Amino acid sequence: MVRKNRKPLLVRGARQVGKTFSIKEFGGKHFKNIVLLDLERQRRVHAIFAGDLGANIILPQIEAQAAQRILPGETLLFLDEIQACPRALMALRYLHEQKPELHVIAAGSLLEFAMTDISFPVGQVESVWLHPMAFSEFLVARGEDILDQQRPDLNATRPLPEATHQKLLDQLRYYFIVGGMPEAVKTWMDSNSLLETARVHQTLSETYQEDFAKHAGRADKDCLTRVFEQMPTRVGEQLKYSRLYPEKRVETIKSALHVLERALVVRRVTSTAAQGLPLGAGISEKVFKCVFVDIGLMRHINGMTADSILNEKDLLNTFRGRMAEQFLGQELLAERRGSENGKLYYWARAKRGSNAEVDYVMVRDGKVFPVEVKSGPAGKLHSLRLFLDEHPASSMGFVFNTSNVQDRVDPKIRFLPLYARLVDG
Repeated sequence: MVRKNRKPLLVRGARQVGKTFSIKEFGGKHFKNIVLLDLERQRRVHAIFAGDLGANIILPQIEAQAAQRILPGETLLFLDEIQACPRALMALRYLHEQKPELHVIAAGSLLEFAMTDISFPVGQVESVWLHPMAFSEFLVARGEDILDQQRPDLNATRPLPEATHQKLLDQLRYYFIVGGMPEAVKTWMDSNSLLETARVHQTLSETYQEDFAKHAGRADKDCLTRVFEQMPTRVGEQLKYSRLYPEKRVETIKSALHVLERALVVRRVTSTAAQGLPLGAGISEKVFKCVFVDIGLMRHINGMTADSILNEKDLLNTFRGRMAEQFLGQELLAERRGSENGKLYYWARAKRGSNAEVDYVMVRDGKVFPVEVKSGPAGKLHSLRLFLDEHPASSMGFVFNTSNVQDRVDPKIRFLPLYARLVDG
């Protein structure tokens, strides 16, 4: 849907998550033509933005470069890889102020770095974040729209038919292997070859590491590479900076991790006391956890074979349960809300003789809910029960595992399959 009251749209996300493809698809459906400038590949067009950024100055130059007229209501102006030309980011302000009737979309990776070098047009641009394909999108890509619609939500109390449950688990196994990077999904769909998909994952891993050279002035390159390789192995683990590279100074490790976070390759999961809203009001910076950009890429970097997942009886056992925790974190982020406001939180209590940790804490409709990924009976949920005891305002906890929907196991704990939708109704 094309909105009448709008600002230039800035589509942000990690490399190779499908930004360019999605915008082209959108433009092709809603506009007569698209004028596209690739500011990373077409370096000569940077000269358009070198001088006066007024809309009436730069638009004729863009038309001349593209050999196309730009007509409001008919043309989508698409500035791709805009991080390569920071002044093009600044130009979005003048396009909004002087040509509000024109439809403009910009996209790029590593945008957070470009924004530090310019006066970013705050309030003049609307941002959206694109993530790797969520499990729902993966199912739709496979032609399993009906199966996707049958997934239970957070309010589910009735088990699915066993055949449906098993089919969803089978699809989830393949999502653990392939992940949600669009090129990996397309390659698998086209070739039906997990070997070809592995080659895509290898190329993606190399692409991310090649990007590190661009940040030589921001962080130690050796440390960046080491932390990048460590993150997939550390998902679900409470971390301190010193554990990531003991031979490096803590400040060096912090800088490296900060680069990976700003590149959206790693998302921090922050420890919260969860005593009220917002969750960020009671955070601890001493320890943290992380979620990697994509579960398929995580599996590949960790050296886990496809067979090891296909042959594992319980998906929660893959990589000591960390794959399942990555999946849940990735699904939370794909919903755009995360635990709260696009960020992820977990709860941890360190007391002598009574340590406790809950995988995620999420907010839905102004209420706080603890979330665990755990197999086994309800009696083993020590941390979740402790959270509920210490947070009486939290009326319900959720446990995700590979069992079907379970009803009336515990009045304060709802057991749902890992593939359930993280929405109410």
